[in-house]
Amino acid sequence: MAAEEGMAPSALRVLEEALGVGLTSAGATAEAVAAEGAYYLEQVTITEASEDDYEYEEIPDDNFSIPEGEEDLAKAIHMVQEQAIDTHILEQKTVLPSKPVVPEVIEDFLCNFLIKMGMTRTLDCFQSECKAREDLLKTQKERDFHRMHHKRVVQEKNKLINDLKGLKLHYASYEPTIRVLHEKHHTLLKQKMLTSLERDRAVKQISGLQASWRLMDTGHDIYVPEIRVVPSFEKENAPEGPTQKGLREAREQNKCKTKMKDNTKDSEFPTDMMPNPKLYLCKENIGPAKFDYKLNDIFRLHELPVSCIIVHPRRDILVSCGEDRLWKVVGLPKGNVLLTGFGHTDWLSNCCFHPSGNKLATSSGDTTVKLWDLSNGNCILTLEGHNHAVWSCTWHSCGDFVASSSLDTTSKIWDVNSERCRCTLYGHTDSVNSIEFFPYSNTLLTGSADKTLSVWDARTGKCEQSLYGHMHSINDATFAPRGHIIASCDACGVTKLWDFRKLLPIVSIDVGPSPGNEVNFDPSGRVLAQASGNGVIHLLDLKSGQIHKLMGHESEAHTVVFSQDGESLFSGGSDGTVRTWS
Repeated sequence: MAAEEGMAPSALRVLEEALGVGLTSAGATAEAVAAEGAYYLEQVTITEASEDDYEYEEIPDDNFSIPEGEEDLAKAIHMVQEQAIDTHILEQKTVLPSKPVVPEVIEDFLCNFLIKMGMTRTLDCFQSECKAREDLLKTQKERDFHRMHHKRVVQEKNKLINDLKGLKLHYASYEPTIRVLHEKHHTLLKQKMLTSLERDRAVKQISGLQASWRLMDTGHDIYVPEIRVVPSFEKENAPEGPTQKGLREAREQNKCKTKMKDNTKDSEFPTDMMPNPKLYLCKENIGPAKFDYKLNDIFRLHELPVSCIIVHPRRDILVSCGEDRLWKVVGLPKGNVLLTGFGHTDWLSNCCFHPSGNKLATSSGDTTVKLWDLSNGNCILTLEGHNHAVWSCTWHSCGDFVASSSLDTTSKIWDVNSERCRCTLYGHTDSVNSIEFFPYSNTLLTGSADKTLSVWDARTGKCEQSLYGHMHSINDATFAPRGHIIASCDACGVTKLWDFRKLLPIVSIDVGPSPGNEVNFDPSGRVLAQASGNGVIHLLDLKSGQIHKLMGHESEAHTVVFSQDGESLFSGGSDGTVRTWS
């Protein structure tokens, strides 16, 4: 009995130790189940349709207690051992839920566990998620870097914008000063021109006095008029201008090709100009504009390129100028040559009819402008004074003045009656390629290789306005028949229309890259023709903006002009031919 009582405490201790391990393990498992809701894993076959919907079996929360009526020690020990084995298996099959940060050890454990259990698809998903997490972190870092870079770029952009605004304000602050200096420059040029005229007048008066003294010395009585010399603004040792230089060279060389008339007075610019008669003709012209021109005939008139074609204002004739130094009067529509003029020593650049139609002015590369009598083809006057080739010439509506533009960056206004230069226009910084009088006015328009158009007052020689907008050298500029629009073309084929009343651009038409050599309006002012360097004649409908093309030249087209009724078109090319379109 005593032995049995001695064995009982030891068995109880073994039971307590066994129960302590089992109860501790069971208690920890129960706490884990209650806290996190644990699941156990089994090897199952999961289809793609139910891969994400698999429901794991929940582990029941059992209490490890000894049933009543089973106090046998051996059975109790055996039951406790079985419970301990079950608890150990349960711990091996328990999967803890994912946490935001999973250590690498746990990842390796999960990978090994999935490999051991043969769950390859789950393993692939787990590894893909781990890789995706790494890629996400990398992408987030790159995103943060680009965000910072974008912020820096925006800051630099804002800084540059502020700097640009400051520069614009700084530039705008200089514009009034530049405008004042420009006006002072023109005033000084005007004063210089007036001073040159006064000096010329004084030299002429001194020459007259010297002649009078010589006559008095020989014993002849002569009346000496009182001469008053206007004071000069220039000093005696000031550099001589173009007019003084020309006079000095003429006296030294004694070679004056132009015979100046005696006892002639300078012509006066008209003050009361008659209204432009084309204003009413254009308003009465209500017929549709013509664009369907067809090549009608080809006249071979020159051996070298044709530089200019003009149509007589009242007769069915035209005049063509060429680089072969000749100008020819051609009868229409047959194209027979009626008159040939020669006298220039270099190529001809332009020509213009006198308002009456009985005289012709021509400009040439020999630096001269010549006036011709169309009744016999004789040269009646040669105007010299330019230092380089003369590009263009134009008559005043009154017929007493001729204006010319030159490669020497100047333009000149010539008095036909006194046969001298009345005014030189300074202001362009490059070759002046075209010049034209505004219809029935004292206003001049010039186009230059310095990419600007200038409007001048012929009476004072002052530039009234400059027009900016072309990006390349301006080859030609002209007025519409009514005078309200200016058309200009440049060396890259861009044609611009300007509102002459507002002196603002209207529209720009680019038909390049071939250069636009000449532009001209039809009599109605609704169609603009452009002669292009690629041999195409472009016709622009000013009402609709459509562009029509006339193909017929085999080489470059240099000039284009409409007939007086607008039914025909004439163009000249670099092959020496004149083509008629009707």
